[in-house]
Amino acid sequence: MSERALVSTRKGLFVYARDRRGWGLAQSHFAGSPVTLALADPSDGALYAALNLGHFGPKLHRSDDGGASWQEIAVPAFPAGAEGNPALKQVWALEAGAEPGTLWAGGIPAGLFVSKDRGASWHLVDALWNLPERARWFGGGYDDAGIHSVLVDPDDASHIIVGISCGGVWQTRDGGKSWKPRTDGMFAAYVPPEQRNDSAVQDPHRVARCAAHPDNLWIQHHNGVFRSTDGGGKWNELLPPVSNFGFAVAAHPSDPKTAWFVPAQSDQRREPVDATMVVTRTRDGGATFETLGVGLPAPAYDLVYRHGLDVDEAGERLVMGSTTGGLWFSDDAGEEWQLERTRLPPIYAVRFV
Repeated sequence: MSERALVSTRKGLFVYARDRRGWGLAQSHFAGSPVTLALADPSDGALYAALNLGHFGPKLHRSDDGGASWQEIAVPAFPAGAEGNPALKQVWALEAGAEPGTLWAGGIPAGLFVSKDRGASWHLVDALWNLPERARWFGGGYDDAGIHSVLVDPDDASHIIVGISCGGVWQTRDGGKSWKPRTDGMFAAYVPPEQRNDSAVQDPHRVARCAAHPDNLWIQHHNGVFRSTDGGGKWNELLPPVSNFGFAVAAHPSDPKTAWFVPAQSDQRREPVDATMVVTRTRDGGATFETLGVGLPAPAYDLVYRHGLDVDEAGERLVMGSTTGGLWFSDDAGEEWQLERTRLPPIYAVRFV
């Protein structure tokens, strides 16, 4: 089967496939509906799509035949009596667990949910929701804090890291029974100085992990780029060129020193710096960066969301989608980019299968 990429947009899910001629649109699903995320479970090949239908709320669908048909499955929901009586507004993270049939979902508000039966039922991870620090979490781009990054250790199913905007980074080593903050070295420039290092107000826009070296982590933060080589125990600020603001980061699957970022002007001006779209790459752990822009537009006003950048299992191919419907592929680790001819709806997320 050719390599595929799942592109989640405001008007449906588009599946691109690569053959000897290059990338091309192969399928489309959920026409006209906002698809916020899609996932291919490597354990059984099932496809999952998260929709946000506004007045009708979030929905989840699963396909067991490569997208030929879809069935609606259960949606994560806060149990009756959960503090604050919250209602799920969006599935903002969706990941396969280390064990077959296990799924993890992060929501807005910032609840973490787990399913052991391929999405037939979901359970709130109470220990994270009931943290006293949650009282200080707050929304970034949304009214409520939300979980956008769920990193499952491929070597240890009980070891999970979550990223929360705005609520910091939290780690469990016992499958969710207890949680510890992992923000030492980060800082928040948008709060009073005395709160600068408060773990509960940090705004990691996206957290990425090197699959082959799980303790190597990267963060695109609201006001900086950070790296950890000890599983989040200590973070070091990096100094990328162009801008330290942005949303997306992708970590090389086997090289712990390589990662890609998509810089933007600032929180106030969410557009490329100098109207020139580029990707920055480090291959030495953040000591130096390269600015890659061959094939990318200028002038341009595209913004790449948190889930708008992905790298394949070989660490060679990249896919990137923007808020203005631009979709680019790179077959050489970002050296050159090719724009897909079809102008898509605004893109929320991209992911290789």
